[in-house]
Amino acid sequence: MHVAKKSVAALLFVILVIVLLALPQHAATPEATPQEQSAQGQQPAPGMDMSLPSEPVPAYHKQPPTGTLPAILDPQLFANMIAQNAYTVAARVKKILYQEPCYCHCDQSQGHGSLQDCFAGKHGSVCNVCMGEDFYTYEQTRKGKTPAQIRAGIIQGDWKSVDLSKYQAPLPITEK
Repeated sequence: MHVAKKSVAALLFVILVIVLLALPQHAATPEATPQEQSAQGQQPAPGMDMSLPSEPVPAYHKQPPTGTLPAILDPQLFANMIAQNAYTVAARVKKILYQEPCYCHCDQSQGHGSLQDCFAGKHGSVCNVCMGEDFYTYEQTRKGKTPAQIRAGIIQGDWKSVDLSKYQAPLPITEK
């Protein structure tokens, strides 16, 4: 009889532990967002907002600069070839970079007013977000896109598709 009581007590203890372990995980797991529900083939509840959560757009300038911009650092200051190329490209499109936001949020962490500020200092050399947006801006400028069109692409995250590895070889000193 004594063994049966111990067995029941042990069983109840194990059940209690399982329940306690399961509850915090369930409570900490957020419900699926409408986008996740849609991706999983589920239908959101009627009247649910299906729009993406809005993230504030980092600082940028809507108009071209009216005065002189700070110089882009000399690419030769950097040993990394991708960083050198990022600074080379930034110098070529700095007036466009002035009109673009930077999604590493250096506007908040470093007081930058636009993507151009990342390359007026050393920050752009160590940030893949800055370099990706810089190369994206350069590529889109060469395709004839306006600063507003480029900004829309950056906001949508199109810069994430830039293959940084193609910038591992030195760029020509002058553009063709």
